[in-house]
Amino acid sequence: MTNAHKNTRIALLGLGAMGTALARAWLAAGRPLTVWNRTPAKAEALAAEGAGTAASPAEAVAAADLVVLCLLDGATVDAVLDGVDLTGKDVIDLTTGTPAAARERAAWAGARGARFLDGGIMAVPPMIGAAGSGAYVLYSGSRELYDAHRATLEVPAGARFVGTDAGYAALHDVALLCGMYGLFAGMMQATALVEGEGIDRAAFTPLLTEWLGAMTAAHAAGASAGADSNLAMQVAGTATLLRTAQDQGVSAELVLPYFRLMERRLAQGTGDGLDDTAGMLALLRR
Repeated sequence: MTNAHKNTRIALLGLGAMGTALARAWLAAGRPLTVWNRTPAKAEALAAEGAGTAASPAEAVAAADLVVLCLLDGATVDAVLDGVDLTGKDVIDLTTGTPAAARERAAWAGARGARFLDGGIMAVPPMIGAAGSGAYVLYSGSRELYDAHRATLEVPAGARFVGTDAGYAALHDVALLCGMYGLFAGMMQATALVEGEGIDRAAFTPLLTEWLGAMTAAHAAGASAGADSNLAMQVAGTATLLRTAQDQGVSAELVLPYFRLMERRLAQGTGDGLDDTAGMLALLRR
């Protein structure tokens, strides 16, 4: 690592749980850091750990080469940076938003003379700065900015560049989170079914996670190969799943939408040349 990377002056605006975790990771690595937060007490707490503090966003930005935003939402970003000179600055927005909002922010930053990256944090705060946690941040936008600051970005978490379209990080973020919540829904449904039956949850959970891991791998391989998933057999089997849920006194609301989509695809037939996976995806596209 070059001294130029080590000496990159960072301004971090926003010290919620995630912003504070990012700040502590950079401070632990000895990086020059100035922080600002609407509630000054949070910044003061980090000052004891070596951070510089700024009385205003403009002061923080002026003291930095790299400006990192970790705020509540886009409206907050607008308010915080209203009137702040960004000329010649490198701006990274880690505020959660939509792909469209990220593209608008990239144009907004460019019009103010700044290079821009949007970021999607794939971690919770305790994972930031923790070796081996698996935390990473998705980045999209200026490749030049990413390459220039990659060493700095990799201090709190892994860094993955997903494209020069500024909206791609947010799109990947949302898509991955949707996959996560779908998985959580299935796990919750499965756990609810066995709850109260004298089945040891500690013994059941490894069976569930092992099964899901195997099926995830098999589904990915099948989708890549365009394999037929025998949808008719699966649809027929859903009746047993729904009847069991009813007998166990468990709502099927977490899984029913997916079952209904399977039924729609089966009713549509396969004459369109799409395998079952691609056909179901086509039904989701409006």
